Amino acid sequence: MPAIPAKLIEDTARELMARAAIDIPPDYRDGVKLARDRETGRLARFVLTQMLENWDIATADRRPMCADTGLPRYYVKLGNEAAVEGGLVALERALRRATAEATAAIPLRPNRVHPLTREDANNNVGIHAPEVAYTVEPGADWIDVTTVHKGGLFGSDFRMLFPGDGVAGIKRFFVDTLVESGKRGLACQPAIVGVGIGGSKDTCVRLGKEAACLRVVGSRNPDGAAARLEGELTALGNYIGIGAMGFSGTSMVVATHVELAFTHTGGMPIAIHQFCLSSRRATARIHPAGQVEFRTDPQWFTDYYRRAGIES
Repeated sequence: MPAIPAKLIEDTARELMARAAIDIPPDYRDGVKLARDRETGRLARFVLTQMLENWDIATADRRPMCADTGLPRYYVKLGNEAAVEGGLVALERALRRATAEATAAIPLRPNRVHPLTREDANNNVGIHAPEVAYTVEPGADWIDVTTVHKGGLFGSDFRMLFPGDGVAGIKRFFVDTLVESGKRGLACQPAIVGVGIGGSKDTCVRLGKEAACLRVVGSRNPDGAAARLEGELTALGNYIGIGAMGFSGTSMVVATHVELAFTHTGGMPIAIHQFCLSSRRATARIHPAGQVEFRTDPQWFTDYYRRAGIES
């Protein structure tokens, strides 16, 4: 099996950075169009219309659709039979080079700074930056690379609930979080809302972010209880009375994605993450023969990724 060249990964990642910054995925566009058509608030409907026009202009001019291009990060799905020229160290170096190159060429705003000294290398590369998360897929010889441009300041929260709180407690925390972020301007609605339930705290928070950023609008969790909760939370979020960008309306939530992890019997941790109106992601599958297939669905949550049994 030929190894995938590191230079091909670098070139692909650089192109993904441009696509994520400029082109809003069609599933989210369609979700916002539906929200605009249902919106009852005059100002919120105006904002949604202007958002759609802004995205069209960004695509036509090949310029980032938002001045704040967020914190670029990568999600890499490794086929079990895939090989990378130079190994995973070469892959990570390729992703870091692509990030720096894309920051200058697109351009992306150099948002990454040292948290204490505020030193800025002006390339979005630094300590633990950009983040690279991995998963594996059996029976595959390719590599999927997904880039997500996500604002890194607000729009997320965590709470440790208890089994007795039940679904009602989940809904109460969901409403509390959306009301706080909507009233204080801590997230740019409308949002794809990811909800991680279970696991330990770090697992729960990770799943909430992945649910928001790596699932397409219209998808449903295969777990029946989770799927029902997704629909109930979306309806609840749009009943709050807050619309696009905090104006009165019915368009706060484009979709809610729930992901689960088995957890300690004594608790029920929950994390909420809002992927704001700049829902920016792009994916490419890189084959060992050199073919590259670009798409907007990361296909991150496979059956294997959600596996429950010992050998599943």
